[in-house]
Amino acid sequence: MSTPNTRRFDDWIRGPFVTLNTELEGLYFAQEKRESVEGVGDELKAELEAQGREFIAALLREGNTDEGFDAGFDLLGNVGLYMAACRRHEITEPSRESRSPLVEASALAMQLGASLGVVPRFASAHLETHNSAINGTYKTFTSLPDEALFITYNTRGALAYIRASEALLRILPMGVSHPVAADLLNVARIALEDVVASNARLFEELDTDRFFYCVRPYYKPHRVGLHEYRGANAGDFAGINVIDLLLGLCRADDPYYSQLLVDKFLFMMPDDQLQLRDCMRRQSLLDAFLEALAAGQGDEPWFVDNLSLFLRAVDAHGETARQHHEQLVAKFIESPAKKGDLIEDKRLTASGPPLPVLLRSLRKLADLRCAVDRDDIPSRYHDLQSLRAALNDKGSA
Repeated sequence: MSTPNTRRFDDWIRGPFVTLNTELEGLYFAQEKRESVEGVGDELKAELEAQGREFIAALLREGNTDEGFDAGFDLLGNVGLYMAACRRHEITEPSRESRSPLVEASALAMQLGASLGVVPRFASAHLETHNSAINGTYKTFTSLPDEALFITYNTRGALAYIRASEALLRILPMGVSHPVAADLLNVARIALEDVVASNARLFEELDTDRFFYCVRPYYKPHRVGLHEYRGANAGDFAGINVIDLLLGLCRADDPYYSQLLVDKFLFMMPDDQLQLRDCMRRQSLLDAFLEALAAGQGDEPWFVDNLSLFLRAVDAHGETARQHHEQLVAKFIESPAKKGDLIEDKRLTASGPPLPVLLRSLRKLADLRCAVDRDDIPSRYHDLQSLRAALNDKGSA
């Protein structure tokens, strides 16, 4: 059971904290330069900082954080939301500090993060897959409809990716020639098409300026103690990378991709970390089909049927990547950054690097997932073409 101090802090996060952030966003958005927050709403900022510090100091004095993983992770999320809001309102700003001025919050976040095996800041799971709703309302930074829309569709997308990854994982002990592998490949493909549908709704319904100026800034990097941690990312869960690896589109021995995995491990839930580490040593389904083809099994009915379904899942995963980069990133980050002349702003992105650097990295990742014909990355284009040619020889799509 949570303690009274924990419950009071949670009540504040779900109530006055949201009200204060929403009022500040209203002030910022009414300005000509919406990205400028310095000197705006200083009384509200001071109120937010002081109220949060009082709740957190009480929790530190209590010293009782050993209430099980779920309670500890939830509390870490609340501390992390508070610290992220302080960063958003530039109460704290890592470039001008060598350590976080939020001393009490840093101390509690580091204690919780170390004991739980995760980063000492809020992660995407706190707002998506592990964000409990009370009377139909889950935790948010603001009461803006655009933030709720963003979180809801990100959550739907994450859960669809997880469904796809779980289906693909279940193929491993059975093998690609198993009759039930066809059922599981169908499940994965349908789940990935659900991701596409969620992304399409987000693209159509989310207001670009509200997201760029009022939602995205809460995901910026900030310091906890001495160290600066990148912002939470909607892809900080194992499912999407399990799909990458099992479909064979990305490889754990690729230095670029393995660095991406290393950077995100502690932003994931501990169970996700274990699952992804295990998946990194497994043979991909793509390589299993290539192996079967090389062994002369290309004429077998199972090969034709299951490979057809596998390639449909590959195409669906590629579509999610193309859609994310060419629609969502372009519309909600790149376009407003150009419009506001913020492309070179070093503090713009959640992951830390300048936007042009981030966009190049995201393009590379999207091209890996789409198996684009590029010779400067370890694309599986030619391997997939070999498999498609084998199917075409049999008169299949």
